Amino acid sequence: MAVDMRLPAILKQITLSGSKGAAASLVVPGDVITTDTGFMRGHGTYLDEDKLTASVAGEVERVNKLICVRPLKTRYNGEVGDVVVGRIAEVQQKRWKVETSSRLDSVLLLSSVNLPGGELRRRSAEDELSMRDYLQEGDLISAEVQAVFSDGALSLHTRSLKYGKLGQGVLVQVSPSLVKRQKTHFHNLPCGASIILGNNGYIWLHPTPMQQDEEAGGYYTSTEVGLLVFRAVFVKVKDTTPARRWGCWCLEHSVCKSGGYYTSTEPVALSDREVISRLRNCILALAAHKVMLFDTSVLYCYESSLSHQIKDILKPEVTEEVVLQTRHRLADQEG
Repeated sequence: MAVDMRLPAILKQITLSGSKGAAASLVVPGDVITTDTGFMRGHGTYLDEDKLTASVAGEVERVNKLICVRPLKTRYNGEVGDVVVGRIAEVQQKRWKVETSSRLDSVLLLSSVNLPGGELRRRSAEDELSMRDYLQEGDLISAEVQAVFSDGALSLHTRSLKYGKLGQGVLVQVSPSLVKRQKTHFHNLPCGASIILGNNGYIWLHPTPMQQDEEAGGYYTSTEVGLLVFRAVFVKVKDTTPARRWGCWCLEHSVCKSGGYYTSTEPVALSDREVISRLRNCILALAAHKVMLFDTSVLYCYESSLSHQIKDILKPEVTEEVVLQTRHRLADQEG
């Protein structure tokens, strides 16, 4: 039986400047945030003898006169415009139920998805009968929050070409509070992989596609073989008319123009699989040390881990060293 033995090593001492200000904004239940009566009470706070007190453990956020506490660990509370990655949980009448790590399953209406070839028309009974040909239970999708219902459930849509069914890749689940809100959550990293940072804590890693056709319609399923195959989905096209076929990102422009389905059998390069595996371990290392996740932090962590093997990144001493170097580079960038 193989035994992994590691000797203690001296870690590099890296001091981070400006960390006191970040710690000062963290509170636990019962901490007094302010005694000024001019502030408004937001989520995660309550009034105790004219003192604004925290009711949850988290970070204090101030927006003008509004003070709220953002919990460090909580279920995903969606907002309009958020980018999410979810899994189809159930197919219902004219809608799909999507699991997005929130308190209630999100809803993706049939009228909120792209038709094949980007056709604009009302959904018919044939579209409803063929819903499982488009998305079925277990499929992973990327979508945007369109509305929030009164009970907290989310209404999603995939009308943009950058959203839709996800093909081959790796799903990493972290706390939603660790994903930094940005203008865009779709990034093509210079290391050769792409990342979708879902606001709900679901992060999708996949090889950067060579070409993306605008007629794709956002629904792409790759059956490329490789060590990182997450799920291969085969769609059975019942109707031969081009309007009933779902598009894909493919190398043949004429196929996408007709809304056809393209199946690639080319193997994924070993270098791409190694890059995705390294990125996955870097994200888990950053999440374990409560570092905010965005494209710059992930890329810095990836570059800091190049001196170690992929399987060694999650070892405690290596993880601490890589994360400290990442924090140092982020602190230098902020100035």
